[in-house]
Amino acid sequence: MTLEFLFDFGSPNAYMAHKVIPEIEKRTGQKFTYMPVLLGGIFKSTNNKPPMVAFGGIKGKMEYEMLESQRFMARHKLTKFKFNPHFPVNTLLVMRAAVGATIDGGLMPYVDAVMRAMWEDGKKMDDPEIARAALDEAGLDGARVLARAQDADVKQKLMDLTANAVERGVFGIPTFFVGKEIYFGKNTLRDVEDEIMRVKSAA
Repeated sequence: MTLEFLFDFGSPNAYMAHKVIPEIEKRTGQKFTYMPVLLGGIFKSTNNKPPMVAFGGIKGKMEYEMLESQRFMARHKLTKFKFNPHFPVNTLLVMRAAVGATIDGGLMPYVDAVMRAMWEDGKKMDDPEIARAALDEAGLDGARVLARAQDADVKQKLMDLTANAVERGVFGIPTFFVGKEIYFGKNTLRDVEDEIMRVKSAA
């Protein structure tokens, strides 16, 4: 079974999904593959816009979005989340570094470190020095990880992953795939889990 989680650190909903995915993996016995993509590139290719822009003029819409997130956090006991005071944060550097970590085999410790820095500690992760310090604090070699983000193969791979995501119908983050079935948004994780169990039963 192929399970994919397409993410960008700039999305608070991606953080919330990341914190819930281990629960689903434990219940289903299946592991997600984390796929770094650039949300800005997806928005540009699909003519999508951030919720604050797309829905900002709709009375009650953003208030409901916040209520929905509060319910999600309460359901899953996500008590450490803090909205980043520097939002929106340009994630190009940290997403390139995520691709480097994927290629080099150290993605998950890196993801945990950046998610925590972005959405628990409120750090300005588009500042290279702040990003390096946050990674060092997490026990990673921040200078080495961020230097990898400058390599041509890493830059190209992020562009390729982003373009491929758009070709597969992705328009926002977080997005999940169970095989070829696509699911968008943290609130579809219940449906994702149902589909995983359906596929397991069919097999």
